Amino acid sequence: MVTALLNEEITAQLKEVFEKLQEPVEILFFGSKKGCEYCDETLQLATEVTALSDRLGLQTFDIDEDPETARQYRVDKAPAMVIAGRDGDRIVDYGIRLSGIPSGHEFSTFDHDLVLVSRRDSDLSETTREFLRGLEKPVLLQVFVTPTCPYCPRAVYLAHQMALESPMVEAEMVEAMEFPDLADRFGVSGVPQTTINSGAGTVVGAVPEDYLVAEIQRAIAA
Repeated sequence: MVTALLNEEITAQLKEVFEKLQEPVEILFFGSKKGCEYCDETLQLATEVTALSDRLGLQTFDIDEDPETARQYRVDKAPAMVIAGRDGDRIVDYGIRLSGIPSGHEFSTFDHDLVLVSRRDSDLSETTREFLRGLEKPVLLQVFVTPTCPYCPRAVYLAHQMALESPMVEAEMVEAMEFPDLADRFGVSGVPQTTINSGAGTVVGAVPEDYLVAEIQRAIAA
């Protein structure tokens, strides 16, 4: 018998949070049978969470056995989750990704993402929305985190808000200890670190949205 990851107290809290869900949300889980240490736990977590609301759905894929689907959603590592909208039979991809298990403080990112996508509203300032509407170049935000970092969820959530707001933005939480080669590539020495367009810009810390906007502007102008 598999031991549940979520205890009764957390389950009760999540059920209360999920009462705020408005539109349907689909979690696309990508795993791998090739040395993926946290794939089973991440899938179990997604399964337990989606069971708490009929507005949550779950689809599972293997990045090696379903390469076309992985490419479609630009997933190149496992475990990973795409937090998408569901409109009837259509999956609406907002570019919101979680690479690595969202454990510790990052579990709050996971459930906040579900509410964010269900509302279909980024809740960003009008100034930020206007900037994002005017984007002509794609923006990739990779936010490196660790489970013990209390400030990381705020940085990830801001990136995900921007992804929801603009089809030009893709935002990925990256668990730095699960993907050390990528963290080393971008010189991650402290978290949260938001890497913009594969190193064109870097922001360390959980910063206000206007600060991140300014750094994105600098990165895409370079």
